[in-house]
Amino acid sequence: MKKLVILGGGYGGMRVLQRLLPEGLPEDVEITLIDRLPYHCLKTEYYALAAGTAADHHLRVVFPEDARLTIKYGTITNINLQDKTVELDGDQFVPYDKLIIGLGCEDKYHNVPGAAEFTHSIQTMDKTRRTYETLNNVRPNGVVSIVGAGLSGVELASELRESRPDLSIKLFDRGEIILSMFPRKLSTYVQNWFVDHGVDVINKSNITKVEDGILYNHDEPIECDAIIWTAGVQPVEVVRDLQAEKDSQGRVVLTPQHFLPNNEDVFVVGDCASLPHAPSAQLAEGQAEQIVMILKKQWAGEALPEELPRIKLKGVLGSLGKKHGFGLMGERTLLGRVPRVLKSGVLWMYKYHSGS
Repeated sequence: MKKLVILGGGYGGMRVLQRLLPEGLPEDVEITLIDRLPYHCLKTEYYALAAGTAADHHLRVVFPEDARLTIKYGTITNINLQDKTVELDGDQFVPYDKLIIGLGCEDKYHNVPGAAEFTHSIQTMDKTRRTYETLNNVRPNGVVSIVGAGLSGVELASELRESRPDLSIKLFDRGEIILSMFPRKLSTYVQNWFVDHGVDVINKSNITKVEDGILYNHDEPIECDAIIWTAGVQPVEVVRDLQAEKDSQGRVVLTPQHFLPNNEDVFVVGDCASLPHAPSAQLAEGQAEQIVMILKKQWAGEALPEELPRIKLKGVLGSLGKKHGFGLMGERTLLGRVPRVLKSGVLWMYKYHSGS
């Protein structure tokens, strides 16, 4: 039997499984999925778990069940491209014929002293649970600082404002206005929402140091009850250590067919892949669809296309608490209740189609 090994049950890994099982897999291929958790997690909703507005079990989707799918649990410590094996903690080795690396990302601290030790994260289910516990236990009228006002920081700050109206929330952003990568109309709407809802947005910030309970902005100390870091991501360590060409962000450079140059047995999907778009769940799923198409051609001994169609992204949707939101669909900016309703609908559809 040929062995397809998938590392990580995130959005990319999950989409590959959905497209190959139950009827897309050749008879002579078996799949091994390696993940730390026994379910797929809805990472786009971690902000709500951290803020205490979504229950843990609402963020889980079961993996497909199939006789040809084996799920192994563990932490991946090394990928040996020469020997075609994946090493797990506890000295376990898993051989592969085809490998899909979909291990996602972790926080990037930009060499800020103390940031790794003294801030909380919403990058993994485990870390998000700990962040929820910390935020839940912050004293009444306590101070919570969120570093980084990209999509994650904005959604967390707005959700926390609704969940804990007593808190003093500070949102630190390096730019002149939050979400500066979006059209000005959208950024202004979101920034004004925070002003109206009493969230202190600190633009042009520069976090120089973090200590236990103290955040330094331009070297000025700010006492905090909790500090959450949402200021950038990088591929996980095992991918950073991979002997492969990387871009300036540390993401793996791929051929148009999504495998390593000079190694058509190893694919990379999602946040670890160097692609012309910002990492997102949508992008990982679109890429996974194309990887499945390439795999099927490889297994059938057919010629591979030299180029693949551009992955079409439907746009971006973000929430500002439970009633307001923002979005970008092509050139069109959406503000207010409509994008929030759309976001809830997209989530419901995803869970429904994933059998959860």
